[in-house]
Order: sequence, then structure tokens, then C-alpha cells
Amino acid sequence: MNNVIEALKHRRSIRKYKSDPVSEELLNQIVEAGEYAASGKGQQAVITLTITNKELRDELSRDNCLIGGWKEDFDPFYGAPAVIVVLANKERPTYVYDGSLVMGNLMQAADALGLGSCWIHRAKEEFEMDKYKKLLLDLGIEGEYEGIGHCIIGYPDQEVKAAPRKKRNYVIK
Repeated sequence: MNNVIEALKHRRSIRKYKSDPVSEELLNQIVEAGEYAASGKGQQAVITLTITNKELRDELSRDNCLIGGWKEDFDPFYGAPAVIVVLANKERPTYVYDGSLVMGNLMQAADALGLGSCWIHRAKEEFEMDKYKKLLLDLGIEGEYEGIGHCIIGYPDQEVKAAPRKKRNYVIK
């Protein structure tokens, strides 16, 4: 079978991570893979923020937990030491789809590099908060951006299981 198709079948969402940091070199490779995602009319309306600063990562996790309605001590990032936030320019009609394609590339690239990943939601709600709007402005990012998702990245601290059997009638011919 084709190597790309095998890689697509191999990737799983990881929900338990070692605390070991991920090197900047590996994170850069993952982000670069995201840059090559397809986008509507080639407009590339997506930006990514790579967060490895533990204080900021933990603050984002606490806010995500609050939005999700979990208990205070729950970490919706499952201990992953790195978070790549995907945001897309809301002025583009395909912004949600473009951001989703970037997320897919990020997760596939992480798997190809021996890392775990998982798409975590609620970035939309976080980046509607004033403090995260300010963060974007402080980084020189202007415009109307919506959080599409968080791609958490790290070294898996769990057994990576084989893909489950696919549901019946998934493909209709």
C-alpha cells in the first residue's frame, strides 16, 4: 500500500503525554507542514501560534477547561507540552475549512515525526476573549481571526492502539 495512505491510517489521537519538551526543530517541521495545506483560492488565510511557554500554555488550558465546564484540575490538553493554535481570517468565506485542513496536516506531520497529537476544540471561544484578542494585537496580528482549534503535541505516554473497525455504511456506492 502507498506510504501516504498507510500514514493516514496510522495516526491516532493521543490523550496522555510525557512532560518531555518537543524541540523547536520538530515543531517548526510540523508548522511548515501546516503551511502546505490547501486553502480556498490559495488565499492562505490561516495563521498558527506555537505555544511552548508553560505559563501561557497552562493559562490557555485553564480557560479551555472553564469554557468546557470541567473541574478546575482537569487539563484539556492532556499534559501535552506544546500547543499549536490554528486561527483563520474570518473575512475569507472558506476560513473554517482552510483552518481544518491545516489542523489535519499538523496532526499527520506530528505522527510522521514520532509525536502524538490531538485536536482540541474551544479555540473559537478563547480567542473571543479580550485577553487573547490582546495577545494577537501584542503579536502584531490585526484583523478578525477565529480560533479553529488547538493541535496539542508531545511524546505519547500511552500505547498507540490500532485504528478501530470502521462503522458499517461509512462508504455508500
